[in-house]
Amino acid sequence: MFLNCHSFHSLRYGTLSVKELVEEARNLGIKELVLTDINTITAIYDFKKECENAGIKPVAGIEVRKENRLLYIAVAKEFSGIGEMNKVLTDYNCHGVELSERAPALKNVFIVYPIDNIPLELKENEYVGIREEELNLLIRPELKVLIPQMVILHPVTFSTKKQYNLHKILRAIDNNTLLSKLTDVDICKKSEYFKSEHLILRGFERYPEIVQNTRNLINNCSFEFDFEKVRNKQFYTKSKQSDVRLLKRLAYLGLEKRYGKNHKIAKIRVDKELKVIDELNFCSYFLITWDIVRYSNRMGFMHVGRGSGANSIVSYCIGITDICPLELDLYFERFLNLNRKSPPDFDVDWSWQNRDMILEYIFKRYGKDHVAFCGTNVEFKYKSRFREVGKTFGLPKDELDELTKKPMEAHETNSVVQTIHKYVRLMEKFPNQRSMHACGILISEEPITNYSALEMPPKGFPIVQFDMNVAEDIKLEKLDILSQRGLGTIKDTVDLIRKTRAIDVDIRNTKLSKDEKKANEFLAVGRTIGCFYIESPAMRGLLRRLKCDNYRTLVAASSIIRPGVAQSGMMREYIFRHNHPDQFEYFHPVFEENLKETYGIMVYQEDVIKIAQYFGGLTHADGDILRRAMSGKERSIEKLNEVKTNFFNSCKDQGHSEALTAEAFRQIRSFAGYSFCKAHSASYAVESYQSLYLKVYYPLEFMVSVINNQGGFYRTEVYIHEAKMSGGNIQVPCVNSSEFQTTLKGKEIFLGLMLLEGLETKIAHAIVEERDRNGNYRSLEDFIKRIPIGIETIQILIFIGAFRFTGRQKNELLVKARLLLVNFKPENRGLMLIEEPVQEFRLPELKRENFEDAFDEIELIGFPVSCSPFDLLKTKYRGSVFVKDLLQYHKKQVKMLAYLIARKHVPTQKGQMYFGTWIDANGDYFDTAHFPDSLKQYDFQGGGCYLLLGTVEVDYHFPTITIHKMAKMPMIPDPRYSYDKEKQYDIHRQIREDVSMTSREPYPQAHEIALLRKFS
Repeated sequence: MFLNCHSFHSLRYGTLSVKELVEEARNLGIKELVLTDINTITAIYDFKKECENAGIKPVAGIEVRKENRLLYIAVAKEFSGIGEMNKVLTDYNCHGVELSERAPALKNVFIVYPIDNIPLELKENEYVGIREEELNLLIRPELKVLIPQMVILHPVTFSTKKQYNLHKILRAIDNNTLLSKLTDVDICKKSEYFKSEHLILRGFERYPEIVQNTRNLINNCSFEFDFEKVRNKQFYTKSKQSDVRLLKRLAYLGLEKRYGKNHKIAKIRVDKELKVIDELNFCSYFLITWDIVRYSNRMGFMHVGRGSGANSIVSYCIGITDICPLELDLYFERFLNLNRKSPPDFDVDWSWQNRDMILEYIFKRYGKDHVAFCGTNVEFKYKSRFREVGKTFGLPKDELDELTKKPMEAHETNSVVQTIHKYVRLMEKFPNQRSMHACGILISEEPITNYSALEMPPKGFPIVQFDMNVAEDIKLEKLDILSQRGLGTIKDTVDLIRKTRAIDVDIRNTKLSKDEKKANEFLAVGRTIGCFYIESPAMRGLLRRLKCDNYRTLVAASSIIRPGVAQSGMMREYIFRHNHPDQFEYFHPVFEENLKETYGIMVYQEDVIKIAQYFGGLTHADGDILRRAMSGKERSIEKLNEVKTNFFNSCKDQGHSEALTAEAFRQIRSFAGYSFCKAHSASYAVESYQSLYLKVYYPLEFMVSVINNQGGFYRTEVYIHEAKMSGGNIQVPCVNSSEFQTTLKGKEIFLGLMLLEGLETKIAHAIVEERDRNGNYRSLEDFIKRIPIGIETIQILIFIGAFRFTGRQKNELLVKARLLLVNFKPENRGLMLIEEPVQEFRLPELKRENFEDAFDEIELIGFPVSCSPFDLLKTKYRGSVFVKDLLQYHKKQVKMLAYLIARKHVPTQKGQMYFGTWIDANGDYFDTAHFPDSLKQYDFQGGGCYLLLGTVEVDYHFPTITIHKMAKMPMIPDPRYSYDKEKQYDIHRQIREDVSMTSREPYPQAHEIALLRKFS
């Protein structure tokens, strides 16, 4: 009887999850259910599983709406009917084909029209749905005649009165209006909740024909779907046999290239892997990835194949990855094995500049009917829930800001706020919109609309309507095509070296940098600002604590820094064991036997699986659940509790103590969703080394490329500082010397026009293009003749110093520009400024104060270039101790003057604390720790310079200052506003800092973990 059920995937309309919907139906003894979410099939696959678990017959459909008006309900007779409707919705979403009032001709679909949209003539597969409250309308002749083609329409949208109110809130959010302004047209009927079939049938007892039509419709529908059938593209060539031959040939060619002739161990490994790949029918998957990488290489792009795919020697031989599995003892079974329930996926990174070209190739090569991005359901986040719900109640902006900034317990307790709390809690986990998965591409054998309607988000590539979990459930595995700025930096640096020094650096040759002595020296002391993955304060601190001076230690460090290891408390223990390899005891002989390389500590995902199986005695199936959980697979993380029971029981059977078992599982569980496999760490380590090699030997080219790729962990100012520390002479933008991006000329670094925050991108490009066509600008007048620009934009260029080549002061140039542009109309530019000579004006001498340029620079690009932030302080004091001497001050109190670079919030048992990163007056970096007690009196006051008082703690070669007191140092007043006291300190608030927040649980302390020590 329920032909029209909505889940909360009817976005901003339905209020029930699929699980809740099915559970309610089961409780009422309902035996058939039709899911018809609005314009989407997002939930049909989960719906089928939930229904079958509950003993309910599932039927899939779609409710078709246009601008919130119900046109018709489409119910699939069989699964192919869903594909027919998917095509209709795809044409609407992606190709602009309007949805018609009447359903198109569909072979395997029943159509149910609402009573206010009945076509003139009904086809055999078309019905009119009538609600119980509409039965009295059947006295009208034009409706009475349609009874033979009527069915019961009893929509389900909510379940309780509270959920009905939530539905209204969702509708108000969707319509961007107040609750009080909603009309009946905007919301569902109050009757749209589950009733027992008995009550519904009683309402229709005078119309047995309508009841029978409804039963017949449902009886003639089925939802057959094989969840075990693989739906990815089956063959790269025309058959499996030819795929196998091609992959084998490519692997053998690569084997010789990578290892030379007659490398027996590598040959045995290649043959073993090829056999498994063949048995599991993954040849096409390897070949498609190889094909994409081949195209990338042909275009001269850089890529990094990472993730567990780097465990495969075949992927190494055919060029997908650059990690030798033999060198690091990576085992293929982590990537692919006969016990694995789901296919693997390759993760391949490209530069953010090239990724769209790779995507365009994939869509063109494999056909737009067979390729789409995976979708993702974006939930209402904490802040957006408060903001959106509060808006529907009419709260003003300042009150909304208060709600979003504070935790619930700190909110006011008035009735409106308490009501908002009630619905905010109900909306937890509610999807708000569908979006594009960051990187997951699906390539299907059959047309992809057989499984989903497609949508077209703003980024311009179509997406399916379900997420990666559903894609995996229906055996439509994704290929991860990722982007990052690090690869763009590496490629741009290599190109710039070729241009500036005529040197070709073969950066793809991983032997070039892996064990390079000078690079290792930089690595061991954390001189890695700008380098991919190893530049954050936490990572630089870890490198110093480990004295990391080789590739293998860097591989481990790349994984140790992940929250999985740190959350277990074992990052600190790893540091101890690395520095004191003779002063610890292994937890158990199994840990020593399997994890000797990492001092008995689980560092990689593989280590977790080893301990689970060899220490805990878990099955391969449970090991696979752990693997998926560590990869962030949400549904598998939920299954960890099942694994826990098996783990404890098995450990007990093997005689392990309960305390040791609990500690082992605590460490295992910490890895869920937050860890790397060893191959992934190795891939990151290689790219980090490539970056570091370029930084060490070509620092200016490297830093310019970092700036142009818009940096990494830090803001642009930090990378410009690093370029200055590397010997670069930093020049503010100039219309004759600067490009859109930052450029290098000898040791002169001209900042790019793109860094001017108020300058339109179009104008910035036009300045460079016009100069390239017709030569340098000869004067301000010449510039105004050639570039269509207004006084506001010309002021930006004047104040940043972009016309300094004229030799005129900024004040004089500004007056000139205003005189030239007074009463000027852009359409008369050529006539007025080219045909008539420019009148010369004699201007009085306009003096500028010291540091006016610096304040112009802060206003226009966010930081001073012509001087240091320290030069702008009122005090001449620069501190009593400098970074270069900190190691000598262990356990001693120091006073330092420092400029704030970044701070990171971290939770502790006693409250919030921060780690700060600073530079001293010499430009060297150091780190501080700010504990809750100190922060209560001496908190951060925004960006700028601070006087710090604290105690130095040298922790394994790495000094940190525990701050006791600090005070932000006053800067000189802005000399540009010497006659306006109110504005003299406005610009000071623009001094920046990088702030990162975390919401994790506090890491356990050493005394909370049973760590065994050896004492001599």
